Amino acid sequence: MEAHFIKTGIFFPLYFSGDEGLNVSPSVLATFWAVSFLFVITPGMDWAYAISAGIRGRMVMPAVSGMLLGHLAATGLVAAGVGALVANMPLALTMLTIVGAGYLLWLGVGLIRNPAVPTTELTDTPDNAMRWILKGVGVSGLNPKVFLLFLALLPQFSDPKSSWSLPTQILTLGSIHIVSCGVVYLLVGYGSRVVLKTRPAAAKLVSRISGAAMIGIALVLLAETVI
Repeated sequence: MEAHFIKTGIFFPLYFSGDEGLNVSPSVLATFWAVSFLFVITPGMDWAYAISAGIRGRMVMPAVSGMLLGHLAATGLVAAGVGALVANMPLALTMLTIVGAGYLLWLGVGLIRNPAVPTTELTDTPDNAMRWILKGVGVSGLNPKVFLLFLALLPQFSDPKSSWSLPTQILTLGSIHIVSCGVVYLLVGYGSRVVLKTRPAAAKLVSRISGAAMIGIALVLLAETVI
């Protein structure tokens, strides 16, 4: 096997099966998974949203599904080449950041004003589930950090010489990342439900902390557009 190195601030080893580049080696997929998993287990707005969904009851699955749809959309944009186009348009990227930050501010303020508390499963309705799905899409889909992460990370683990097309490689790698996100977010959401379902006061506090985290991230995003 031949090792390939691509430099974008960090060196990542890329290994492909044979000189002909017939396909992506399992070692590439394993290396990518290890790198992307470090980002997944880092608490952020996705964790905060999963926790708030867990406190609400059976809203974990809709909330996580929505966030995964947002990640899938980001992967698709990068695979289609739209990601690179937008990244090279400062105005478009700035607008995405402002919209995403505004959305997070709205969610964060809502959690602080009306903190989530443990609810009975009978209060869950299809309409509620759809709202949590749509909010989840917004949390990840409007997050410029997710977009830029995919844009910077996915192409590093693709090889133009492979028999797989670049979009196919990027979609495959993105799918691995999305599966990792799903597992971690479900554990976070259901874990918060188990821990906080009999502690309404603690649930309110955690909900407000999650809201404050969303507001903090939104302010950082806005500050970065000014600096």
